Amino acid sequence: LHPAKCNLLQRQVKFLGHVVDANGVSTDPDKVRQVRDWPAPENVSELQSFLGLASYYRRFVRGFADIAAPLHRLTAKGTPFEWTPECAAAFHRLREALASSPVLALPIPGRTFIVDTDASDQGIGAVLSQAGDGGERVVAFYSRRLSRPEKNYCVTRRELLAVVAGIKHFRPYLYGTRFLLRTDHASLTWLLNFKEPEGQIARWLELLQGYDFEVQHRPGRLHTNADALSRRPCSAGSCRHCVRLEERRATAEETCAVLAADAASDGGSTDDTELFRRAQEADPELAVVRGFLQSGQRPPWTAVAPHGPTVKSYCSQWDSLEVRGGLLYRRWEGPVPGQVLWQLLVPRSLKEDVLQRVHGPAGIGHFGVAKTLHRLRQRFHWAGCRQDVELFVHCCDACTARKGPSDRSHAPLQRLQSGAPMERVGVDVLGPFPRTDRGNRYVLVAMDYFTKWPEAYAVPDQSAATTAERLVEEMFCRFGAPENLHSDQGRNFESQVMKEVCDRLGVRKTRTTPLHPQSDGLVERFNRTLTTQLSVLTSRHQRDWDRHLPLVLWACRSAVQESTGCTPALLMFGRELRTPVDLAFGSPPEPEVGGEVGPEYLRQLRRRLESAHAFARRHLTEAGGRQKRAYDTQCRGCPLAPGDRVWVYNPRRKRGLCPKLTDSWVGPCVILGRLSDVVYRVRMGPGRRPVVLHRDRLAPYHPKEPAPGPPGESPPGPAGSPSPHRPRRVRRLPLHLRDFVLSGSTVAGTADC
Repeated sequence: LHPAKCNLLQRQVKFLGHVVDANGVSTDPDKVRQVRDWPAPENVSELQSFLGLASYYRRFVRGFADIAAPLHRLTAKGTPFEWTPECAAAFHRLREALASSPVLALPIPGRTFIVDTDASDQGIGAVLSQAGDGGERVVAFYSRRLSRPEKNYCVTRRELLAVVAGIKHFRPYLYGTRFLLRTDHASLTWLLNFKEPEGQIARWLELLQGYDFEVQHRPGRLHTNADALSRRPCSAGSCRHCVRLEERRATAEETCAVLAADAASDGGSTDDTELFRRAQEADPELAVVRGFLQSGQRPPWTAVAPHGPTVKSYCSQWDSLEVRGGLLYRRWEGPVPGQVLWQLLVPRSLKEDVLQRVHGPAGIGHFGVAKTLHRLRQRFHWAGCRQDVELFVHCCDACTARKGPSDRSHAPLQRLQSGAPMERVGVDVLGPFPRTDRGNRYVLVAMDYFTKWPEAYAVPDQSAATTAERLVEEMFCRFGAPENLHSDQGRNFESQVMKEVCDRLGVRKTRTTPLHPQSDGLVERFNRTLTTQLSVLTSRHQRDWDRHLPLVLWACRSAVQESTGCTPALLMFGRELRTPVDLAFGSPPEPEVGGEVGPEYLRQLRRRLESAHAFARRHLTEAGGRQKRAYDTQCRGCPLAPGDRVWVYNPRRKRGLCPKLTDSWVGPCVILGRLSDVVYRVRMGPGRRPVVLHRDRLAPYHPKEPAPGPPGESPPGPAGSPSPHRPRRVRRLPLHLRDFVLSGSTVAGTADC
């Protein structure tokens, strides 16, 4: 303990803006005097600064939210700042209420705690007190507003919610001791002993089983303390000051005033700057630097050497450090020539809050690393701030949900090669197109994976019955049933009708994973070719596209495929199709058939088919290898294991919402199992049915972690791996540290750094 920071044998102690004595806890008169003398705000920033200071003492003011409601309304987004008589009256009432705030009693071990709870249509409230010689003395207040779903609860459910929330908030006082619970709702006296609770009520009652208390009904006319709190919720949304009335540290709301203030000014100390100063004094590294600065002389190396790299980094910038208004600053020359900025040195306890304020709130924009770092450097500095900004932006859930994870990748290409005609057939539905004169709107597309033989049928709808009927009558009856039928997860292909057709014909039905059509890429690519060809041939009114469909198929079937080196017709029938070119200039001469025409032609046809199929297989293998090598060069990312948390690409269209303003990534989700090298079983959320997803739709989830202290040290990943945004590397000693050692040390070498 530092002697200068200790107060021993005192009857009264000032601590974090409070006065603690034998009677209890009260407000610091010096701080209250600042509130009482505060001038009327002239803009939203000044009003937010006043509310931030006043909210720090809201635990001492009954009905604080009700008094400050007109002031909170002025801080709402899009509300013009108009200082009305109602606002002025609320401003003066709040100042007077803080000046005459009560003394909260200190909890006395051994005495029974009393919890009074109540609920209204707007909020819930609770009061923690203890009975003493002079009657009941209040230890703490608690209240919060009801959310929109909670406002729809019945009276009994809201009253039970108040009990659960109040007991959870006062858990440090109540856990492990027997206490008295008083409520003005008589139903709770028997509801807590209900034999077969269900749903949310059951979960709440299960939570209460961990506490030892007695329920006592108290008439509403005597239950005014908790009743008043429940009817005065915060009018400015969810307020963290209401939820955390007890021991607390400076939060982002209190740091807001520091962000809005001029970092280079020497203005008077406010409550926010006082909190920042105390946080600096409590920080181990900054406390050492402050001590060096207060001595007035640059410390020798022997005094700096025992400390960590953070202190060494600050001491190497000795000429740029200064104490201004009780706060530690660093003088920094900005990127603009002649620009000089004074940056606050941020203690470790406030790094997370500062990062949140410069990256996340409305008006800041959730920008990337460069813009966030530039905004931070306009006001703040700490050793290793760049690494902290990179990690914070990388782990921001709001950014990732909309923009997608920065480390997303695709899995290696999986080759599904076929070696014979009708071994594997892919199907899909293309459309809708304009309704033709024949009543058709869709195209049912099918393609053989080996021969690349395409089939396309114009159909009026994409129902399961129509799809199954066309496939059986037009394709299966002509070419035979395939061994494997592959499709997406459309309802027409996953219907009971299609399942029965495949079962009766002995066809194995497979499907793609959701939102991953690449596994049926052959058909998807032909869809684009088919659409392009139809757009060239169709007329302006576009109602005759189905008349041109057979002509497009004729052209595709007689064209050489790059992957096989043959035409689909040759691989399917052993001969080429006659085309308009053949009609105009004559067909090429056919090889002469010796012997009996029938048997010899059959032998030659079989020989040609075997030769063409072998040639196609060789070409398919070579083409597949080239495609995989080219695709896999862009693959990166580690495999996922069961239990890992991931982001899932899940774009959803909701009625009435713009898709461009909707998040495309959902997380964190949990991997339940690995079905293959690229397919995983994932649970999207609690209570939801597991789904099978491709690896390309998954990305590792990186939770936010505490900002690292020493510069140059990246925080570990989820499993102790290096930081997710870039690999760990060995860092050399910064040049400014080496310069400091050489200029301020009598000991040669830099090994101690």
